[in-house]
Amino acid sequence: MPRHLLKRSLILSGHPTSVALEPEFWAVLDIMAKEQALTIGRLVESIDGRRDPNRPLASALRIAALAATRAVPANWGQDKVEESSAESS
Repeated sequence: MPRHLLKRSLILSGHPTSVALEPEFWAVLDIMAKEQALTIGRLVESIDGRRDPNRPLASALRIAALAATRAVPANWGQDKVEESSAESS
């Protein structure tokens, strides 16, 4: 497993499993769980229950985290962009 992945152990549907994701994805999933008043295990279980069986769990979790970040304004995390003074000539 590459060093940039963080592995977490979870119980899904009564069975132990582990998932390795980048820390940034885990951070978003942790926020999602907190906002929904769920444990990270329950959040992952709900995502697991809705995913296409042909999609790996790690991929489904990354997509869920991406979808959550897309729900915020498009300029999230960016500095305000100033109008160019060249347009005012």
